[in-house]
Amino acid sequence: MRTEREMMNTLIDFAKNDARIRLVTLEGSRTNKNIPRDTFQDYDISYFITDMDSFKKDDVWLNVFGKRLIMQKPEDMELFPPELGNWFSYLMLFEDGNRIDVTLIPINEVDDYFSNSDGLVEVLLDKDDLVKSEVVANDQKYWIKKPTAREFDDCCNEFWWVTTYVVKGLARKEILFAIDHLSEIARPNLLRMMSWQIGLERGFDFSAGKNYKFINHYLPKEDWETLISTYSQGSYTNMWEALFTCYELFRKYSKSVVEGLGYKYPDYDEAITKYTQNIYQSLNE
Repeated sequence: MRTEREMMNTLIDFAKNDARIRLVTLEGSRTNKNIPRDTFQDYDISYFITDMDSFKKDDVWLNVFGKRLIMQKPEDMELFPPELGNWFSYLMLFEDGNRIDVTLIPINEVDDYFSNSDGLVEVLLDKDDLVKSEVVANDQKYWIKKPTAREFDDCCNEFWWVTTYVVKGLARKEILFAIDHLSEIARPNLLRMMSWQIGLERGFDFSAGKNYKFINHYLPKEDWETLISTYSQGSYTNMWEALFTCYELFRKYSKSVVEGLGYKYPDYDEAITKYTQNIYQSLNE
């Protein structure tokens, strides 16, 4: 597998030797000092260019980066509509395991790029001194944020409301419907509530990671194991257990946030819990 230095040299040297590329930036986890380095991290590179069409007319120029196992061009797909406007990206996995995500950006969109940046950016090459101020990568936009009273109640409302869809799916024997609502909406709000409590304990000056992937570093071991148990969803029995366990965890953490911030605890917890228990019992009589 090519080393980080070899990869970076290849990416920068290519840009140095191509007059169409005027500015190069690195984004994502490789710019974040708080993320441990590993071989699975992407090289998220943006090339700011003068001529988009000359790059897009064929893919031969990409061969300089190595032999690809697979490539995706999100802005050239029909099933999934493009989202990057005038930008064009190439997502590539190579035979040696390295992955490069290259985004081509028109040179006249430099200001928009930096004004909308998430902060995790490093300038690797600037041929024309386009970047006038120092750019220092930071992950502050991803830090846990202290919730307002309204945000707290919105989180509670969304969690308890969506759990009624999980109940409906389980009662109808529509397990995929139930799994989707628990996994995609209800549990993420549980994780959000957990992160708020962690912020109250440790300060709102760090990130729990994308998709809360580092939250296990901050939860008590028993709560982490309880949370993980809710991902066992392969049967209706497991799904009911996961749902009731999510109720218990959400109640525990939301009440703890209430104590820390002095917000009002919602009364629909009790109402929805009773509603769920009644349906569960009726299905098992």
